[in-house]
Amino acid sequence: MQINGSKDIKEIMKQGLSGTYDRDLYDRIRQNWDKVAKPLDSMGRFEDLTAKVGAIQGRIDPTFEKSAILVFCADNGIVEEHVSQSGQEVTAICAENIAAGKTAVGVMAAMIRADVTAVNVGIANTVSDAVLPVCVRKGTRNFLQEPAMTEAEVYQAMQTGMDLVLAWKQKGYQILGIGEMGIGNTTTSAAMAAAMLGLSADTVTGKGAGLDEQGLTHKKEVIKQALLQHGLQEADTLTILQTVGGLDIAAMTGAIIGGAVYHMPIVLDGVISLVAALTAERLLPNVRDFLIPSHKSKEPAAEKISEKLRLDPVIDAKMAVGEGTGAVMMLTLLKQAALVYQSCNSFEAAGVGQYERYTE
Repeated sequence: MQINGSKDIKEIMKQGLSGTYDRDLYDRIRQNWDKVAKPLDSMGRFEDLTAKVGAIQGRIDPTFEKSAILVFCADNGIVEEHVSQSGQEVTAICAENIAAGKTAVGVMAAMIRADVTAVNVGIANTVSDAVLPVCVRKGTRNFLQEPAMTEAEVYQAMQTGMDLVLAWKQKGYQILGIGEMGIGNTTTSAAMAAAMLGLSADTVTGKGAGLDEQGLTHKKEVIKQALLQHGLQEADTLTILQTVGGLDIAAMTGAIIGGAVYHMPIVLDGVISLVAALTAERLLPNVRDFLIPSHKSKEPAAEKISEKLRLDPVIDAKMAVGEGTGAVMMLTLLKQAALVYQSCNSFEAAGVGQYERYTE
């Protein structure tokens, strides 16, 4: 896809980020929070997060008026190894339903008037153009047999994710959430997490969409075998992504980099988006500054990646829906917090003396 003003992701990774968000603006927003007629810091982490969003947007009044969720859909060749309950045909069906607004993310997003776009970055089966057609290839290869992607395919998927952020910014969107759909992607994400964190498959692998104990044991063995035969515990980040990753993870990695490059706040979802965030941070340090965490997935790798990135999720509900549902839930809470910031009485308007901060 061709986007006016698009930057080349390879060049961005070579050059590094030129800076972070406006720290002075962040401080001014935090100071404005102190003028709202309430106890100091009583909106908790939402005071910090809304200030961060405003500073990324370059606005003293952070806005969530026009928001969207990009759901990156792709298939994974590793499903040939029976690591999931479902076959690849389910990815196509779910992607069409996401595009039609009939799944959890669409129902939730409609409540806050957030737009949802299902993105075909690598679906194996045929889908309609209602699922945005930017397919790199029809599913990855079986990483137990060979690397999941070529280097060119990885870069194409990453460039696609970065370009979509710019395209959505040019359409007037002010904040984006990311999500995914793809049978087998808790296997790809667990394999990547193990390799990047230097942990065992046993430590980071969960049941995904509902494997039984026997299925979980088999899934762990497949990941262990792949990590060993490809030598991934000592590999660089791009090699890990290319070898055991997925097109959805690659595209989300690009979207996260795009958020930093084009100053668009990116709200994460669950463990798979966290894997993409860790990948992006390793490829382009400090992109984490442009990320908003949402929820603590019940997948075991999620907490470890959040700690590594120093991104503490707000919602702890043991969710594992995917699709960007956690991002929508977080957007809902952020919009409510922004209303408090923008619309509540100030101490002056209320005729009450403002609380003061005391320093030791």
